[in-house]
Amino acid sequence: MKTLLFLPFIAFFFLSGCTSAPTPNLPTVKKIDLNRYAGTWIEIARYENRFEIGCVGASAQYTLEKDHVRIINSCYNTQGEKSGEAIGRAYAVEESNNSKLRVSFFRPFYGDYWVVMLGEDYQYSVVGDPKRKYLWILSHTKELTEEDKKTILAYLPTIGYDPSKLYWTTLKP
Repeated sequence: MKTLLFLPFIAFFFLSGCTSAPTPNLPTVKKIDLNRYAGTWIEIARYENRFEIGCVGASAQYTLEKDHVRIINSCYNTQGEKSGEAIGRAYAVEESNNSKLRVSFFRPFYGDYWVVMLGEDYQYSVVGDPKRKYLWILSHTKELTEEDKKTILAYLPTIGYDPSKLYWTTLKP
C-alpha cells in the first residue's frame, strides 16, 4: 500500500529528469528588408549539421517571390565542384518584421530560420534557431572583416551559442 502512495512521486521525479530545461528566448534583429536581404550569401561558418556533411563551402541564393522567398542552397566539395543543391521556400513569421522565417526544403516540414545579427549594410547575417541547434554565419562577400568577425564572436555567447563549435568553411564559391 505504501508503494502505491509513492508511485506518483517516483513517476514525477523520473519524468522531470527526462525533460530538458526551457531554452531562453533567442533575440532576433528588429527588422529585415527582404529586398536588401535577397541575393547570394556565402557561408563563412556553421554549426555542423547532417544536411551539410561533406560541404567545405556553401552558398545560398535568396529570391523574392510573390508570397515567399525562394532559396537555392548549394554545397561544394574539396575540389570546388557543386556536390549538392536544395531548393526551398521561406515564409515570414507574422509580427516578426521578417526577422523570423519558416523554411521548408521538404514540405510539409518547416524549420526556424531566425536572423540574430545583421550587418548595418547587410554585409553579413548570422542565422540560428530557438533551440540553438543550428547556426550559420553568412556574408555577401567571400570574407568577413576582422571587426565584423570579432563583433559576431563576442555576441554569440551572450545569446547561448558556443563559438568553439563553429566549422569555418574553407572554400568560398
